[in-house]
Amino acid sequence: MEKKIRVLVGGVFDILHVGHIHFLKQAKELGDELVVIVAHDETVRKQKHRDPINPAEDRAELLRAIRYVDEVYIGSPGTIDFNLVKRINPDVIAVGPDQSFNCEKLKEELKANGIEAHVIRIPYLYKSDRAKTSKIIEKIVETYCE
Repeated sequence: MEKKIRVLVGGVFDILHVGHIHFLKQAKELGDELVVIVAHDETVRKQKHRDPINPAEDRAELLRAIRYVDEVYIGSPGTIDFNLVKRINPDVIAVGPDQSFNCEKLKEELKANGIEAHVIRIPYLYKSDRAKTSKIIEKIVETYCE
């Protein structure tokens, strides 16, 4: 039996939109199984300087309903939880086109934590304001809060 290739992605996934779907589909095409780590609410506050619109549990449940996604975990508060990544044991880690990771630095951090995985940046397939959570939030505020 051939070993299945596990692909890991992480993100906030606060207001799901078409950009997320394209990203998840492209990541799934890199292997056989797609595992998602959803950012903890505290991580969202730290990285985005705002409260999440939806709690991590709800974001995880929505992701579980997407056909490309095989498993979903909620990350720990703060930075990358290398223990969780080690347990998931990915062959590939796919980084989103708008994520601020330096892929070379991430490879070094993974290796330092005993994790051997390829790191691949997914290119933009669908780039517009409709596919950016911050722009969607701005539009909602402009439309409904005046």
